[in-house]
Amino acid sequence: MTYEKLDIMKDGFVVLKDRPALVPEHEFMDMEYMDWKSGGDTNFAPIASAFGDLECAGFWDHGKPDKDGMWTVNAKVCPSLVEHAEKIGANYGRVRVIKLNPQSYEGALKQLHLDDNNRLNPEGTGWVVRTWLELTDNPGAAMILRYDKDDPDSEIQIPLHAGMQYVLDTERMWHVAMNPTDKPRYALITSVESGPALDAWITSELPA
Repeated sequence: MTYEKLDIMKDGFVVLKDRPALVPEHEFMDMEYMDWKSGGDTNFAPIASAFGDLECAGFWDHGKPDKDGMWTVNAKVCPSLVEHAEKIGANYGRVRVIKLNPQSYEGALKQLHLDDNNRLNPEGTGWVVRTWLELTDNPGAAMILRYDKDDPDSEIQIPLHAGMQYVLDTERMWHVAMNPTDKPRYALITSVESGPALDAWITSELPA
């Protein structure tokens, strides 16, 4: 199947400049989280879901691709995160905050995975990728990327800090985050459709 993909994502990921203002802690701490495991000992706070319900299920469970997300009750608690997702300008699907409890490098490697972003995505439309906004500082935390799951020579590590933004084609790149601290790491993850709007946003957010 063929989809619209972006040349700027040819390497599978792009690191952007930091968000100029940090998100107030109460916005991501006061939301309702659900026990949902992905990439380690995690919980998720759904901000946009398939039909606005407070759930973490894939959109395909409702017969739709990961696009046209609808805000949940959590959206009322986190206006900065809603604004951030909408400012991208691209069609968004799942929007949620991940809470990742402490996880060593060795533990993280056991959780390397690919995402299923494009199930039911109509051929010829934009390929779905994901954007991250790091919400907390966790010294030593990093996003681990591999082009080949079993090839450590293909590994790239992106050190993480609060305010950091990046975009990953998580259906192409094996990925997982490590958090070698004693506190949870929080980050906003937004599924977005590739196309002119996302291309323009990424270009505008590249480091000078």
